[in-house]
Amino acid sequence: MNVVVCVKQIPDGDQSTYKLDPTSHNLVRDGKLILDDSDSYGVEMGLQLAEQAGGGEVTLVSMAPNSETSGLRTALAMGAARAILVSDAALAGSDALSTAKVLAAAIKRAAPDLVITATESSDGYTGTIPVQIAELLGMPSVTFSKKVTVNGDKVTVERQTEEGYDEVEVPLPAVISVTAGVVEPRYPSFKGIMAAKGKPVEELKVADLGLDATSVGAAGAGQEVTSVVPAEARKAGEIVVDEGDAYQQIINYLEQLKVI
Repeated sequence: MNVVVCVKQIPDGDQSTYKLDPTSHNLVRDGKLILDDSDSYGVEMGLQLAEQAGGGEVTLVSMAPNSETSGLRTALAMGAARAILVSDAALAGSDALSTAKVLAAAIKRAAPDLVITATESSDGYTGTIPVQIAELLGMPSVTFSKKVTVNGDKVTVERQTEEGYDEVEVPLPAVISVTAGVVEPRYPSFKGIMAAKGKPVEELKVADLGLDATSVGAAGAGQEVTSVVPAEARKAGEIVVDEGDAYQQIINYLEQLKVI
C-alpha cells in the first residue's frame, strides 16, 4: 500500500516567537523549519497502514521555501521512504487554495492509494486544505479521523463529532485528515536518523508540476491578510451566589444569550 502524507514545515518555537512580514502580514519562514507536531500523527498512521498491508511505502509531500528539508528529515527518520519537496520563490504569498493546488499536483506524481493530512496546521489553522486537495484530485474525503482501518479497496474511518463519532467507509484512493491521538507517533531512532540522511528528497519547481506561476503565490491568491491583532483577553466570569434564586439568574443569563 502506497501512502502519501502531507507534512508542513513550520518555524521553530511557539506562536509567541513567530515573526510577521510588516507589509504582507504573512508569516516569515526564514531559517530552520521543523516538522509540525500535528503531522507526526499522519506519518505514524501511514507507516502503520503500510506495515499492516504487508508492503508499500510512505511518501512525504511538502511545500517550503529555501529548499528547507529539516522537518522532512525528521519524518524520514520515523520511517518514511522518500519525500517530494516543492520549493519555489513563486510560491511566496500562496493562500490555502494555491497551496492545495501545488500539493495536489505533487501528490499525483506518487500515485498513492491513500493520502493522509493533519486536520489543520499549527501555524495557519485554516483547516481547508485537506478537502481542497481531495476535490482537486477527484477523491473522496473524510475529515477528523480518530480511527482508520483499510480493508481491501476501502478505508473505514471513525470520524470524530461533537456527539461521539460517525463510521464512514469510502473507496480508495481517498484523502483523510487525522486528529491528534489517532495513533502514538514513534520517536526517530539513531539508526533512523542516520538512514534519513540518505533517503531521496525530490525537489520540484512550479513549472515541474505543470502549473502556471501566476496561479499560485501572491499572484494567484484569492485572499489577503489585511491586519493581524492579538486575540481578545478572556474576561473574568460572573459569580452567582445561590440565595435561593440562582436558577433564575442562570435562566435570565441564558435568555440574554438567546440560548433559550
